[in-house]
Amino acid sequence: MESFLYQASIYLAAAVIAVPIAARLGLGSVLGYLAAGIIIGPVLGLVGSETEDLQHFAEFGVVMMLFLIGLELEPRALWDMRHKLLGLGGMQVLLSTLALMGVAIAYGQPWGVGLAIGLTLALSSTAIVLQTLSEKGLMQTGGGRSVFSVLLTQDIAVIPILAFLPLLIVTLPMSITPDGSIERPHGAEHGDGHGGGHGDAAMSLVDGLPAWGVTLVTIGAVIAVILAGVFLTRPVFRFIHAAHLREMYTALALLIVVSISFLMMLVGLSPALGAFLAGVVLASSEFRHELESDLEPFKGLLLGLFFITVGAGINFALLFADWPALISMAILVIAIKGLVLYALAVAFKIKGRDRWLFTLGLAQAGEFGFVLVAFSVGQGVIPTDVAETLLLVVALTMLITPLLFILYEVITQRMSDATADVEADEIDEEGPVIIAGIGRFGQIVNRLLQGSGFNTVVLDHDIETITLMRRFGFKGFLGDPSRPDILNAAGLDTARVLVVALDDPEVSTRLVAYARKVRPDLHIIARAYDRVHVYKLYQAGADDIVREMFDASLRAGRYALENLGLSDYEAAEAERVFYAHDREAVKELAELWDPNVPTSRNDAYVARAKALEKDLELSLSARQEEPKRA
Repeated sequence: MESFLYQASIYLAAAVIAVPIAARLGLGSVLGYLAAGIIIGPVLGLVGSETEDLQHFAEFGVVMMLFLIGLELEPRALWDMRHKLLGLGGMQVLLSTLALMGVAIAYGQPWGVGLAIGLTLALSSTAIVLQTLSEKGLMQTGGGRSVFSVLLTQDIAVIPILAFLPLLIVTLPMSITPDGSIERPHGAEHGDGHGGGHGDAAMSLVDGLPAWGVTLVTIGAVIAVILAGVFLTRPVFRFIHAAHLREMYTALALLIVVSISFLMMLVGLSPALGAFLAGVVLASSEFRHELESDLEPFKGLLLGLFFITVGAGINFALLFADWPALISMAILVIAIKGLVLYALAVAFKIKGRDRWLFTLGLAQAGEFGFVLVAFSVGQGVIPTDVAETLLLVVALTMLITPLLFILYEVITQRMSDATADVEADEIDEEGPVIIAGIGRFGQIVNRLLQGSGFNTVVLDHDIETITLMRRFGFKGFLGDPSRPDILNAAGLDTARVLVVALDDPEVSTRLVAYARKVRPDLHIIARAYDRVHVYKLYQAGADDIVREMFDASLRAGRYALENLGLSDYEAAEAERVFYAHDREAVKELAELWDPNVPTSRNDAYVARAKALEKDLELSLSARQEEPKRA
């Protein structure tokens, strides 16, 4: 017990110290976890032999992550991804395997060993990539969806790869013993238990079955998961709800993931793939958000633990023995996969920032590499000395992955927009109003103006948004609103009003500044993200600035006042007073705001803000006293 508590304290302390530091430095949590593992493992030697066993436990975080991702995808969305899954994902696995196999053969490996190495290194890190995409808000971008499609294909590909690898045993050296029998390398006679989802022989339902039997059992397990998700979840959740115990929801969520993972292992499938399938089935369930909130903390902790064990498991003795060669191998793997991914991005017309995200996000080897290497050694496919080097190369590429995402940010910061390479529409009309951005904010403005009889020219850089808009009968043009040529084509010279409703605060500020410089007489209405953005837009020259949540928040506050005892008139009057006071306060504070001085250190700004807040309290109090005096 003391040993367990000691080890738990070490892992948690390392995470609590290293991850916030990495996050504050802009390096991301994954690199922080990896660094924590390196420090407590190879550097300080605080953890040792238990790391490998702990890693198998921590891999359950990957299973939970895929379950939660499945909850975000309805079956129709998954069906829409079929072309990317079969085409983009399949080609990535195939071409990366062949390219890496060629390099392994060039290094002197037999073709069978080279093929096993290629299959191992072709798979990327689902855990690191999806965690980083989620942290950076890139999951819903075009590039993020393409990355996810390939990762899902790779997870599916693990199953046939595990079935195929034993067929390569014949390529390893063998010798004839004095009694005439064939002697294979140690471990080739039977597996070592690291079957990557096959489990122990005693725990498998498919061992000894013919191929058609394995297929039937597998299909039956998948159908069982689907039927359970459709028909059993509602009554079970209602039964749990009757207990009125919050922890029972968490227990049920864990039971769903654990039991499905166990079932998948029994039939030889990947637990992560089974969990993803279950998540997709439950995506349309009314309990989806309940499951997400219950499992999210476990997923985060287990994934963090997994990353720490990867860092702690790096064999630095082997690395230091020949570090130039090993680091060169890791960089070579990343370069080869990057070239393949870039070529596929071009072939599948992935453009702009999405192309770089796709190329750099998948260029590493992944956690399934550890499983495949162990399985290959146990089956006698890969020699032990080659396996040790291969494991270290896999770990090094995973360690480099956060740096690849930093490189992605450096590259894309120099690009004008995420869709800079997308060919813009030819704009064939002009109007008195230009609306830049047609998201949830811009569409309301556009509908109001068009419903009132005014023509608008709508610009947006997202092709899916424009396509959806056209399906509902609204005309819009695909193009980057921040580009001068697009604005000029939309009639900037003759427009009376420009509405800036872009999501990116920096881009919208630059657009306002450019439009004000070109058209001093133009009336500019801009959407602001927060109060600081209001100040930036004010200095850039916007005439009317609308905080995206301000009016909605005021309305919610008025409803709260009405339910606290104020009459409808009193609540509406308090809302009006707050609105008028805040608008004037923001204008006044905008004059004092200095972008080069932190707000908390701007003494004049802080003092005036305090005084204005006091004035607001007095104004609201006075309004509440008037009915009493009357």
